[in-house]
Amino acid sequence: MIMKEALYTIIVHSENIAGVLNKVTAAFTRRQINIESLNVSASSIKGVHKYTITSRTDATNIERIVQQIAKNIDVIQAQYFLDSGVIHREVAMYKLSTDILQSQPAISKIIRKYSAHIIEVNEVFSILEMSGVDEEITALYEELKVFSTILQFVRSGRIVITTSSFEHVDEFLESRDKAHKLSRESCWSKDE
Repeated sequence: MIMKEALYTIIVHSENIAGVLNKVTAAFTRRQINIESLNVSASSIKGVHKYTITSRTDATNIERIVQQIAKNIDVIQAQYFLDSGVIHREVAMYKLSTDILQSQPAISKIIRKYSAHIIEVNEVFSILEMSGVDEEITALYEELKVFSTILQFVRSGRIVITTSSFEHVDEFLESRDKAHKLSRESCWSKDE
């Protein structure tokens, strides 16, 4: 039976410790699963970093990878989601030839169509910035490419917010803190 592949978003929360990223990516390497995008940043919780990884694979592989990542002592929590469980965006920057940009009015219409913004203009080049989903960023690139105006192109990894009302790691940290508190109280009562 062939397992159906899908694009999964994996969210990993860990303490900010050197070497965690290497251990997280090694889980993919061992199974020869490609990482499509990777973004690491501070999370909303002080001292905790958030890794957002996308990978195209099947459900069995993604479950095994996430279980392996979660076993790492430095990892607080690891979860995976399909696109229906997250709101996601990427940021892209396009370096365009200023001469071509100014001589082709159609380019301005394309920029407005995608709600992109010009953030820098000089005699040689202009920088265009856009946030959106993968398909929109790629579509803008393809439309600009027709004019031979793109000098450089770069895009970020995916950033996500889950569709639940709060980060799931909050629940985990709360339950861990309660367990530690109960454990300490239990130790104190034994000492008395």
